[in-house]
Amino acid sequence: MNSTRRAPLLAPSFLAADLANLQAETERLATSAADWLHFDVMDGRFVPNISFGLPVLQAVARYAKQPIDVHLMIEEPQHYLSAFRDAGASIITVHYEACPHLHRVVQQIKQLGCRAGVALNPHTPVALLEDIAADLDLVLIMSVNPGFGGQTFIPNTLKKVAMVKELLLDAGSDALIEVDGGVNMTNAGPLVEAGADVLVAGNFVFSAPEGPVATLASLRDHLAGLEMDTPAGGRRQ
Repeated sequence: MNSTRRAPLLAPSFLAADLANLQAETERLATSAADWLHFDVMDGRFVPNISFGLPVLQAVARYAKQPIDVHLMIEEPQHYLSAFRDAGASIITVHYEACPHLHRVVQQIKQLGCRAGVALNPHTPVALLEDIAADLDLVLIMSVNPGFGGQTFIPNTLKKVAMVKELLLDAGSDALIEVDGGVNMTNAGPLVEAGADVLVAGNFVFSAPEGPVATLASLRDHLAGLEMDTPAGGRRQ
């Protein structure tokens, strides 16, 4: 396995932000340690919840200074890819479980000029990505069952991240590994040690008494000792 490690990116999740003040939330994150802004889209079908849609993304994008990382927890995502790109997405991730023609969907995302990601639910085996790994820009590992914020981190995620890292290395892929769900100060370091490149954090960031900017700065400082290379992406892209 490669001995070097890219500096982890931080992607606060808007699912946990103050939804009545998204402009203010976006603007105060502009100069924070956030590298990406994570935007969860839920349809009430693929997951048992409904969250944001295109008009909200368009509104956030007007004030965003970081790339917007759109996570589509929806069925038939192929019908909405261009609309989310036009609304402001820089990275678009779809679920393996929602795409019977996954390779085609990944190519559609790339043709739109976005980074293409594939997400795996906690029960989905890593090996199922073997035939698509070389085509991906991102693999998102769900460390909770998708659909709701504030859930408890699943410990097996650490093993799963290490397995994805090995699979990507074997495939010669430079895809980033993103982890979404229950990320906090306790598990962030072990996740990066296991191979994670992007950490999505929601409640931990936005519900902290000191506020999201200070919390992100603390998390960045906490991870600083693990950083060995240049950033994996974000504002320098």
